[in-house]
Amino acid sequence: MESAHRHRDTVAVHAGRADLEGLGVHALPIDLSTTNPIPDLEAGGLSYESMASGGHPLAEGGLVYARLWNTTVARFECALAELEGAEEAVAFASGMAAMTAAIVAHTAASGRSHVIAVRPLYGGTDHLLASGLLGIDVTYCREDEIAAAIRPETGLIVVETPANPTLDLVDIAAVVASAGSIPVLVDNTFATPLLQNPVALGAAMSLHSATKYLGGHGDVIAGVIACGAETAAALRRVRAVTGGLLHPLGAYLLHRGLPTLPVRLERQQGTARRLVEWLQEQPEIAEVHYPGLDGDPRGLLRRQMRGTGAMIAMRLRGGFEAAAAVTSAVALFTHAVSLGGVDSLIQHPAALTHRPVPSHARPDPGLVRLSIGLEHVDDLRNDLARALRAIPAELISA
Repeated sequence: MESAHRHRDTVAVHAGRADLEGLGVHALPIDLSTTNPIPDLEAGGLSYESMASGGHPLAEGGLVYARLWNTTVARFECALAELEGAEEAVAFASGMAAMTAAIVAHTAASGRSHVIAVRPLYGGTDHLLASGLLGIDVTYCREDEIAAAIRPETGLIVVETPANPTLDLVDIAAVVASAGSIPVLVDNTFATPLLQNPVALGAAMSLHSATKYLGGHGDVIAGVIACGAETAAALRRVRAVTGGLLHPLGAYLLHRGLPTLPVRLERQQGTARRLVEWLQEQPEIAEVHYPGLDGDPRGLLRRQMRGTGAMIAMRLRGGFEAAAAVTSAVALFTHAVSLGGVDSLIQHPAALTHRPVPSHARPDPGLVRLSIGLEHVDDLRNDLARALRAIPAELISA
Protein backbone atom coordinates (compact mmCIF):
# COMPACT_ATOMS: atom_id res chain seq x y z
CA MET A 1 0.00 0.00 0.00
CA GLU A 2 1.50 3.31 -1.07
CA SER A 3 0.26 5.09 2.04
CA ALA A 4 2.45 2.81 4.17
CA HIS A 5 5.44 4.88 3.06
CA ARG A 6 3.85 8.23 3.90
CA HIS A 7 3.63 10.08 7.17
CA ARG A 8 0.31 9.67 8.97
CA ASP A 9 -0.32 13.42 8.70
CA THR A 10 -0.26 13.04 4.92
CA VAL A 11 -2.38 9.89 4.94
CA ALA A 12 -4.98 11.68 7.05
CA VAL A 13 -5.34 14.32 4.33
CA HIS A 14 -5.37 12.08 1.25
CA ALA A 15 -6.73 8.69 2.36
CA GLY A 16 -9.94 7.51 0.76
CA ARG A 17 -9.85 10.07 -2.04
CA ALA A 18 -8.31 8.01 -4.84
CA ASP A 19 -11.48 8.03 -6.94
CA LEU A 20 -12.17 11.78 -6.78
CA GLU A 21 -10.10 12.72 -9.83
CA GLY A 22 -11.95 10.17 -11.93
CA LEU A 23 -15.23 11.65 -10.71
CA GLY A 24 -14.07 15.11 -11.70
CA VAL A 25 -14.42 16.56 -8.21
CA HIS A 26 -12.06 17.87 -5.53
CA ALA A 27 -14.30 18.02 -2.45
CA LEU A 28 -15.79 14.82 -1.08
CA PRO A 29 -19.15 14.00 -2.70
CA ILE A 30 -22.18 12.80 -0.71
CA ASP A 31 -24.41 10.04 -2.07
CA LEU A 32 -27.73 10.23 -0.22
CA SER A 33 -29.51 7.67 -2.38
CA THR A 34 -31.52 5.11 -0.45
CA THR A 35 -31.89 2.87 -3.48
CA ASN A 36 -29.95 2.35 -6.70
CA PRO A 37 -30.89 1.41 -10.28
CA ILE A 38 -30.45 -2.29 -11.04
CA PRO A 39 -28.86 -2.71 -14.48
CA ASP A 40 -29.72 -6.40 -14.81
CA LEU A 41 -32.02 -8.61 -12.76
CA GLU A 42 -29.69 -11.60 -12.42
CA ALA A 43 -26.58 -9.50 -11.82
CA GLY A 44 -28.49 -7.29 -9.38
CA GLY A 45 -29.63 -10.31 -7.42
CA LEU A 46 -26.10 -11.67 -7.20
CA SER A 47 -24.81 -8.28 -6.08
CA TYR A 48 -27.51 -8.10 -3.41
CA GLU A 49 -26.60 -11.59 -2.19
CA SER A 50 -22.91 -10.68 -2.06
CA MET A 51 -23.50 -7.59 0.06
CA ALA A 52 -26.11 -9.19 2.33
CA SER A 53 -23.61 -11.93 3.18
CA GLY A 54 -20.84 -9.45 3.99
CA GLY A 55 -19.11 -9.16 0.63
CA HIS A 56 -18.56 -6.27 -1.74
CA PRO A 57 -21.02 -5.16 -4.43
CA LEU A 58 -20.56 -6.66 -7.88
CA ALA A 59 -19.67 -4.07 -10.51
CA GLU A 60 -22.15 -5.45 -13.01
CA GLY A 61 -24.93 -5.75 -10.43
CA GLY A 62 -24.85 -2.30 -8.82
CA LEU A 63 -25.24 -1.18 -5.24
CA VAL A 64 -28.97 -2.08 -5.06
CA TYR A 65 -29.85 -0.65 -1.61
CA ALA A 66 -28.19 1.74 0.85
CA ARG A 67 -28.62 -0.51 3.89
CA LEU A 68 -26.14 -2.83 2.24
CA TRP A 69 -23.65 -0.36 0.75
CA ASN A 70 -23.08 3.35 0.27
CA THR A 71 -20.19 4.92 -1.63
CA THR A 72 -19.75 7.83 0.79
CA VAL A 73 -19.54 5.45 3.74
CA ALA A 74 -17.19 3.13 1.84
CA ARG A 75 -14.89 6.05 1.03
CA PHE A 76 -14.59 6.93 4.73
CA GLU A 77 -13.99 3.27 5.57
CA CYS A 78 -11.14 3.16 3.08
CA ALA A 79 -9.60 6.27 4.63
CA LEU A 80 -9.80 4.93 8.17
CA ALA A 81 -8.33 1.58 7.13
CA GLU A 82 -5.37 3.35 5.54
CA LEU A 83 -4.82 5.47 8.64
CA GLU A 84 -4.95 2.37 10.88
CA GLY A 85 -2.77 0.30 8.55
CA ALA A 86 -5.52 -2.34 8.27
CA GLU A 87 -6.88 -4.19 5.26
CA GLU A 88 -10.40 -2.84 5.65
CA ALA A 89 -12.74 -0.94 7.95
CA VAL A 90 -16.47 -1.18 8.60
CA ALA A 91 -18.48 1.84 9.75
CA PHE A 92 -21.61 1.78 11.89
CA ALA A 93 -24.30 4.17 13.09
CA SER A 94 -22.65 4.45 16.53
CA GLY A 95 -19.75 3.11 18.54
CA MET A 96 -22.13 0.84 20.45
CA ALA A 97 -23.53 -0.49 17.16
CA ALA A 98 -19.96 -1.32 16.16
CA MET A 99 -19.26 -3.05 19.48
CA THR A 100 -22.52 -4.99 19.27
CA ALA A 101 -21.74 -6.18 15.75
CA ALA A 102 -18.27 -7.31 16.81
CA ILE A 103 -19.68 -9.31 19.71
CA VAL A 104 -22.46 -10.89 17.64
CA ALA A 105 -20.10 -11.77 14.79
CA HIS A 106 -17.73 -13.58 17.15
CA THR A 107 -20.26 -15.24 19.46
CA ALA A 108 -23.75 -15.94 18.11
CA ALA A 109 -22.60 -16.09 14.50
CA SER A 110 -19.61 -18.29 15.33
CA GLY A 111 -21.33 -20.63 17.78
CA ARG A 112 -19.25 -19.42 20.73
CA SER A 113 -21.01 -17.79 23.64
CA HIS A 114 -18.19 -16.69 25.97
CA VAL A 115 -16.45 -13.30 26.04
CA ILE A 116 -13.51 -12.21 28.17
CA ALA A 117 -13.24 -8.53 29.08
CA VAL A 118 -10.59 -6.53 30.92
CA ARG A 119 -11.86 -3.69 33.07
CA PRO A 120 -12.02 -0.75 33.08
CA LEU A 121 -14.03 -0.31 29.90
CA TYR A 122 -16.34 2.38 28.60
CA GLY A 123 -19.50 2.11 30.68
CA GLY A 124 -21.70 1.38 27.66
CA THR A 125 -19.49 -1.53 26.65
CA ASP A 126 -19.40 -2.90 30.19
CA HIS A 127 -23.18 -2.64 30.43
CA LEU A 128 -23.75 -4.30 27.05
CA LEU A 129 -21.53 -7.23 27.95
CA ALA A 130 -23.22 -7.77 31.31
CA SER A 131 -26.79 -7.06 30.23
CA GLY A 132 -27.63 -10.53 28.91
CA LEU A 133 -29.21 -8.97 25.82
CA LEU A 134 -26.80 -10.76 23.48
CA GLY A 135 -27.06 -14.18 25.11
CA ILE A 136 -23.39 -14.30 26.08
CA ASP A 137 -21.49 -15.31 29.19
CA VAL A 138 -18.83 -12.81 30.25
CA THR A 139 -15.72 -13.22 32.37
CA TYR A 140 -14.18 -9.99 33.66
CA CYS A 141 -10.55 -10.37 34.59
CA ARG A 142 -7.19 -8.65 34.79
CA GLU A 143 -4.84 -8.57 31.84
CA ASP A 144 -2.63 -11.27 33.35
CA GLU A 145 -5.61 -13.59 33.96
CA ILE A 146 -6.76 -13.87 30.34
CA ALA A 147 -5.05 -17.15 29.50
CA ALA A 148 -6.58 -18.85 32.54
CA ALA A 149 -10.05 -17.49 31.70
CA ILE A 150 -10.18 -18.96 28.18
CA ARG A 151 -12.69 -21.74 27.58
CA PRO A 152 -13.45 -23.87 24.51
CA GLU A 153 -16.48 -21.64 23.86
CA THR A 154 -14.57 -18.34 24.16
CA GLY A 155 -15.18 -16.30 21.01
CA LEU A 156 -13.79 -12.85 21.79
CA ILE A 157 -11.53 -10.88 24.11
CA VAL A 158 -12.33 -7.19 24.68
CA VAL A 159 -9.90 -4.61 26.06
CA GLU A 160 -9.64 -0.83 26.00
CA THR A 161 -6.37 1.08 26.13
CA PRO A 162 -5.99 3.78 27.27
CA ALA A 163 -8.99 2.74 29.33
CA ASN A 164 -12.06 4.81 30.03
CA PRO A 165 -12.01 6.62 32.42
CA THR A 166 -8.79 5.91 34.35
CA LEU A 167 -6.47 5.83 31.31
CA ASP A 168 -4.94 2.52 32.41
CA LEU A 169 -2.74 1.01 29.70
CA VAL A 170 -3.09 -2.59 28.53
CA ASP A 171 -0.25 -4.44 26.80
CA ILE A 172 -1.90 -5.30 23.49
CA ALA A 173 0.84 -7.64 22.27
CA ALA A 174 0.77 -9.54 25.58
CA VAL A 175 -3.01 -9.89 25.41
CA VAL A 176 -2.76 -11.20 21.85
CA ALA A 177 -0.15 -13.73 22.96
CA SER A 178 -2.39 -14.90 25.82
CA ALA A 179 -5.38 -15.10 23.48
CA GLY A 180 -3.81 -17.54 21.06
CA SER A 181 -6.30 -18.10 18.23
CA ILE A 182 -9.10 -16.13 19.90
CA PRO A 183 -9.68 -12.70 18.30
CA VAL A 184 -8.88 -9.62 20.35
CA LEU A 185 -10.85 -6.39 20.04
CA VAL A 186 -9.17 -3.21 21.24
CA ASP A 187 -11.20 -0.08 21.85
CA ASN A 188 -8.77 2.49 20.44
CA THR A 189 -10.99 5.55 20.88
CA PHE A 190 -8.77 7.48 23.33
CA ALA A 191 -5.57 6.90 21.36
CA THR A 192 -6.92 7.39 17.82
CA PRO A 193 -5.13 5.83 14.81
CA LEU A 194 -2.42 8.48 15.13
CA LEU A 195 -1.13 7.32 18.51
CA GLN A 196 -1.81 3.57 18.42
CA ASN A 197 -2.53 0.84 15.85
CA PRO A 198 -3.73 -2.35 17.57
CA VAL A 199 -4.00 -4.37 14.34
CA ALA A 200 -0.26 -3.93 13.79
CA LEU A 201 0.24 -5.43 17.26
CA GLY A 202 -1.81 -8.52 16.43
CA ALA A 203 -5.31 -7.50 17.47
CA ALA A 204 -8.11 -8.65 15.18
CA MET A 205 -10.04 -5.39 15.52
CA SER A 206 -9.37 -1.76 16.39
CA LEU A 207 -12.64 -0.09 17.34
CA HIS A 208 -13.36 3.63 17.51
CA SER A 209 -16.29 5.56 18.75
CA ALA A 210 -15.88 7.85 15.75
CA THR A 211 -18.15 10.32 17.54
CA LYS A 212 -15.08 11.36 19.50
CA TYR A 213 -11.71 12.36 18.00
CA LEU A 214 -12.39 11.20 14.45
CA GLY A 215 -15.45 13.45 14.22
CA GLY A 216 -13.89 16.01 16.52
CA HIS A 217 -16.66 18.60 16.43
CA GLY A 218 -19.50 17.06 18.43
CA ASP A 219 -21.87 16.86 15.46
CA VAL A 220 -21.88 13.22 14.35
CA ILE A 221 -22.46 9.87 16.09
CA ALA A 222 -20.68 6.91 14.52
CA GLY A 223 -18.52 3.86 15.12
CA VAL A 224 -15.90 2.16 12.98
CA ILE A 225 -13.78 -0.99 13.22
CA ALA A 226 -10.47 -1.47 11.39
CA CYS A 227 -9.64 -5.12 10.76
CA GLY A 228 -8.67 -7.80 8.25
CA ALA A 229 -10.74 -8.62 5.19
CA GLU A 230 -12.29 -11.80 6.63
CA THR A 231 -13.34 -10.06 9.82
CA ALA A 232 -14.70 -7.12 7.83
CA ALA A 233 -16.94 -9.48 5.85
CA ALA A 234 -18.33 -10.95 9.09
CA LEU A 235 -19.00 -7.47 10.47
CA ARG A 236 -20.67 -6.29 7.26
CA ARG A 237 -22.95 -9.32 7.35
CA VAL A 238 -24.15 -8.37 10.83
CA ARG A 239 -24.48 -4.75 9.76
CA ALA A 240 -26.53 -5.67 6.70
CA VAL A 241 -28.92 -7.86 8.68
CA THR A 242 -29.34 -5.48 11.63
CA GLY A 243 -29.39 -2.25 9.63
CA GLY A 244 -26.53 -0.57 11.48
CA LEU A 245 -25.00 1.26 8.50
CA LEU A 246 -23.64 4.74 9.14
CA HIS A 247 -25.65 7.49 7.46
CA PRO A 248 -23.83 8.99 4.44
CA LEU A 249 -23.88 12.51 5.88
CA GLY A 250 -22.16 11.24 9.02
CA ALA A 251 -19.56 9.46 6.91
CA TYR A 252 -18.95 12.66 4.97
CA LEU A 253 -18.43 14.67 8.16
CA LEU A 254 -16.03 12.06 9.53
CA HIS A 255 -14.03 11.88 6.32
CA ARG A 256 -13.91 15.66 6.09
CA GLY A 257 -12.62 15.80 9.67
CA LEU A 258 -9.74 13.34 9.22
CA PRO A 259 -7.30 15.83 7.61
CA THR A 260 -7.38 18.03 10.72
CA LEU A 261 -7.09 15.15 13.19
CA PRO A 262 -3.27 15.37 13.40
CA VAL A 263 -3.19 19.11 14.11
CA ARG A 264 -6.12 18.91 16.51
CA LEU A 265 -4.63 16.04 18.48
CA GLU A 266 -1.14 17.56 18.60
CA ARG A 267 -2.51 20.77 20.10
CA GLN A 268 -4.87 18.96 22.49
CA GLN A 269 -2.15 16.62 23.68
CA GLY A 270 0.31 19.46 24.27
CA THR A 271 -2.24 21.35 26.33
CA ALA A 272 -3.14 18.21 28.30
CA ARG A 273 0.49 17.64 29.27
CA ARG A 274 0.85 21.18 30.57
CA LEU A 275 -2.38 20.91 32.54
CA VAL A 276 -1.28 17.59 34.06
CA GLU A 277 1.91 19.21 35.38
CA TRP A 278 -0.17 21.93 37.01
CA LEU A 279 -2.90 19.62 38.34
CA GLN A 280 -0.35 17.47 40.15
CA GLU A 281 0.53 20.46 42.32
CA GLN A 282 -3.00 21.34 43.39
CA PRO A 283 -3.92 20.49 47.01
CA GLU A 284 -7.54 19.70 46.11
CA ILE A 285 -6.44 16.76 43.94
CA ALA A 286 -5.49 13.44 45.50
CA GLU A 287 -4.34 11.77 42.28
CA VAL A 288 -3.98 12.54 38.57
CA HIS A 289 -4.41 9.78 35.99
CA TYR A 290 -2.48 10.28 32.74
CA PRO A 291 -0.30 7.87 30.74
CA GLY A 292 3.33 7.92 31.79
CA LEU A 293 2.94 9.45 35.26
CA ASP A 294 4.02 6.10 36.72
CA GLY A 295 7.26 6.26 34.70
CA ASP A 296 5.93 3.77 32.12
CA PRO A 297 7.51 0.73 33.84
CA ARG A 298 6.30 -1.69 31.14
CA GLY A 299 7.45 0.57 28.32
CA LEU A 300 4.01 0.66 26.69
CA LEU A 301 4.27 4.32 25.72
CA ARG A 302 7.49 3.47 23.92
CA ARG A 303 6.41 0.15 22.38
CA GLN A 304 2.76 0.53 21.41
CA MET A 305 1.94 4.25 21.52
CA ARG A 306 3.26 7.39 19.88
CA GLY A 307 1.93 9.85 22.43
CA THR A 308 0.02 10.26 25.66
CA GLY A 309 -3.24 11.67 24.32
CA ALA A 310 -5.50 14.47 25.48
CA MET A 311 -7.65 12.78 28.15
CA ILE A 312 -7.05 13.41 31.86
CA ALA A 313 -8.71 11.96 34.95
CA MET A 314 -8.30 13.41 38.43
CA ARG A 315 -9.42 12.05 41.78
CA LEU A 316 -10.50 14.86 44.08
CA ARG A 317 -10.11 15.02 47.83
CA GLY A 318 -13.62 15.10 49.21
CA GLY A 319 -15.11 12.41 46.99
CA PHE A 320 -18.45 12.83 45.26
CA GLU A 321 -19.29 16.17 46.92
CA ALA A 322 -16.02 17.67 45.71
CA ALA A 323 -16.58 16.30 42.22
CA ALA A 324 -20.07 17.76 42.14
CA ALA A 325 -18.73 21.16 43.24
CA VAL A 326 -16.07 21.23 40.53
CA THR A 327 -18.31 20.10 37.67
CA SER A 328 -20.86 22.75 38.70
CA ALA A 329 -18.32 25.54 39.02
CA VAL A 330 -16.55 25.37 35.64
CA ALA A 331 -17.38 28.07 33.12
CA LEU A 332 -15.16 27.32 30.11
CA PHE A 333 -15.24 23.53 30.35
CA THR A 334 -18.65 22.18 29.36
CA HIS A 335 -20.15 19.75 31.85
CA ALA A 336 -21.13 17.01 29.40
CA VAL A 337 -20.43 13.42 28.42
CA SER A 338 -18.48 12.44 25.29
CA LEU A 339 -14.95 13.56 24.46
CA GLY A 340 -12.43 14.31 21.76
CA GLY A 341 -13.98 17.50 20.40
CA VAL A 342 -12.52 20.93 19.77
CA ASP A 343 -13.98 22.25 23.03
CA SER A 344 -13.06 20.99 26.49
CA LEU A 345 -15.48 18.82 28.47
CA ILE A 346 -15.68 17.67 32.08
CA GLN A 347 -17.78 14.83 33.44
CA HIS A 348 -18.24 12.51 36.42
CA PRO A 349 -17.98 8.89 35.15
CA ALA A 350 -19.47 7.12 38.18
CA ALA A 351 -22.65 9.20 38.00
CA LEU A 352 -22.97 9.27 34.21
CA THR A 353 -21.18 7.11 31.62
CA HIS A 354 -20.35 4.34 34.10
CA ARG A 355 -23.55 4.48 36.12
CA PRO A 356 -24.78 1.07 34.78
CA VAL A 357 -21.51 -0.62 35.84
CA PRO A 358 -21.78 -2.71 39.06
CA SER A 359 -20.74 -0.73 42.15
CA HIS A 360 -17.65 -2.84 42.80
CA ALA A 361 -16.28 -2.02 39.34
CA ARG A 362 -17.51 1.56 39.10
CA PRO A 363 -14.98 4.42 39.05
CA ASP A 364 -14.13 6.21 42.30
CA PRO A 365 -16.87 8.70 43.27
CA GLY A 366 -14.26 11.43 43.47
CA LEU A 367 -12.98 10.83 39.94
CA VAL A 368 -13.60 13.51 37.31
CA ARG A 369 -12.65 13.10 33.63
CA LEU A 370 -11.40 15.90 31.41
CA SER A 371 -11.38 15.98 27.61
CA ILE A 372 -9.00 18.73 26.52
CA GLY A 373 -9.97 20.83 23.51
CA LEU A 374 -8.33 23.60 21.51
CA GLU A 375 -8.72 26.48 23.94
CA HIS A 376 -5.63 28.26 25.25
CA VAL A 377 -4.01 26.41 28.12
CA ASP A 378 -4.00 29.50 30.37
CA ASP A 379 -7.77 29.89 30.07
CA LEU A 380 -8.38 26.23 30.83
CA ARG A 381 -6.03 26.36 33.81
CA ASN A 382 -7.75 29.44 35.18
CA ASP A 383 -11.17 27.83 34.78
CA LEU A 384 -10.06 24.71 36.64
CA ALA A 385 -8.42 26.81 39.36
CA ARG A 386 -11.68 28.67 40.01
CA ALA A 387 -13.60 25.38 40.04
CA LEU A 388 -11.20 23.74 42.47
CA ARG A 389 -11.53 26.70 44.83
CA ALA A 390 -15.27 26.04 44.87
CA ILE A 391 -14.71 22.82 46.84
CA PRO A 392 -15.64 23.42 50.50
CA ALA A 393 -12.50 23.53 52.64
CA GLU A 394 -13.80 20.93 55.05
CA LEU A 395 -13.99 18.36 52.24
CA ILE A 396 -10.32 18.84 51.36
CA SER A 397 -9.10 18.60 54.95
CA ALA A 398 -11.32 15.65 55.88
